[in-house]
Parts: sequence; structure tokens; C-alpha cells
Amino acid sequence: MISQPILDILLKNKAHFLIPAEKVANVQVDNNLNHAFLVLTKVRYAKIPVIDNKSKFIGLLSLPMITETMLGRDDFDLSQLNKLCVGDVCEKDVTTVENPYDIELILHLLVDDPFLPVVSREGDFTGIVTRREIMKSVNYLAHNFEPVIR
Repeated sequence: MISQPILDILLKNKAHFLIPAEKVANVQVDNNLNHAFLVLTKVRYAKIPVIDNKSKFIGLLSLPMITETMLGRDDFDLSQLNKLCVGDVCEKDVTTVENPYDIELILHLLVDDPFLPVVSREGDFTGIVTRREIMKSVNYLAHNFEPVIR
């Protein structure tokens, strides 16, 4: 459990924790891999969210997931990019959070991931919380915490 004074300082930046869905690069589950490959190459992120046509969160997609499908025995089979869709190759068993302000949970989960998808109870993709934004709060804490001396 995080002590209240530390939690209070960490939460001073909470308005910036959630990067809203409309500002997050994503692909649709039924996009072909050619489109997804172009999007991932253009945005230069390691992974991006996959959503359906109703903005429900489906999973995450990365360039290695796409290139793995193109590998043949001796070369790349580029024809797979137009034959398969994002839903065929994306990672669907993904840890998500509903509340981007549950700092204790977020701190534990961001040890292994650069960002966490934030999903509503109904499965709607609402955005992401990034390790970068949380680290800004930890940095602020490290520079501004004044322990109470008794």
C-alpha cells in the first residue's frame, strides 16, 4: 500500500495520466495487414491498440506480429499482407485497466509494459496510460517529497 502523502504527490499529475483514445494511433480489427504495417511504420510505436468498428478494445498489434506472418522458408511472402487482417495476428490476451488512477496497480503493471490500454467496463477503448507519464509523477515526487519528521 502506498502511503497517503506519497500518493497525493503522485496524483498531482493525474490529469495527464490518461491519453484519450482519439489521440492514440490504432488500427481496426478488420484492416488488412498491409494497412497496419504502414500505420505502425509511420507512427514508430512498438505496439498499437486494435479496436473494432464500435470502439471496443480487441488487443495489441506490433510490427513483429506482422512480419512473423510474412516469413516463408526462404524469403518474405508479401502476399500475406493483403490476405490477412489485423484480427488474425494481433495479441488478444492483453492486460488492461479500467481506472488509470489506481497508482499502485499501474506502477506494478508498467514495470513490464511501456503503456497500458484503458478500457471501460463495457469494453470501450478509452485511451492509454503510459510509463512516461507515470515516471513524470515519480520524478516530481523524488524532487518534492518532504518527509514529516516527528
